[in-house]
Amino acid sequence: MKIDILTLFPESFAPLKSSILERAKTSGKIEINLINIRDFSKDKHKKCDDYTFGGGPGMLMMPQPIFNAFKSIEGYKNAYKIYLSPRGNVFNQTKAKELSKHEHMIFLCGHYEGVDQRVIDTFIDEEISIGDYVLTGGELPAMVVIDSTCRLVSGVLGGNESAEIESFENNLLEYPQYTKPREFMGMEVPEILLSGDHKKIDKWRLEQSELITKQRRPDLYEKYKGTKK
Repeated sequence: MKIDILTLFPESFAPLKSSILERAKTSGKIEINLINIRDFSKDKHKKCDDYTFGGGPGMLMMPQPIFNAFKSIEGYKNAYKIYLSPRGNVFNQTKAKELSKHEHMIFLCGHYEGVDQRVIDTFIDEEISIGDYVLTGGELPAMVVIDSTCRLVSGVLGGNESAEIESFENNLLEYPQYTKPREFMGMEVPEILLSGDHKKIDKWRLEQSELITKQRRPDLYEKYKGTKK
């Protein structure tokens, strides 16, 4: 998977250079390119924003630098292009799965009051939001979407099972998990997990997932019950 990120602040993406994603880049499973929108500004001061027509607070990112930045990317016309926006479709695990099927994606990170609508009309295939709140820019949402999506790309986690048993799979939250030592500060690992009976362990884990989901996310639990039927 190839990912290009258009941003005014490429230094914000340091978290993508660590852990699982860094190993995936090293192995060639994913490719992430940071593109500084300022590099494409024709203003001598590299200005990329201006006041909005019609008045209103704040500054808006101008179309010219963004247009040129998009056009600098090889194959941009065939890539799936995403703008991170509070008015977009709310991101979830299902959307992450959909995005993980794309071979090439481009993420546009807005800032200030956002971007000129003509950019969205010309390039963007989908606007995505990570929740009902407003951030100062699209960099953090982009990292959330990229991290969640890339870990579903084949081979990134070293096997598909890790992704298949996580929270939100089949509309259930993940069951409790334990590691060594067996006893810690008076708290012991449930005996069932030490039994070696994998059928009983699977049954216990499912029951725990159902219980946790019912308590914490009744909306998901209702979906889960509907799926079982």
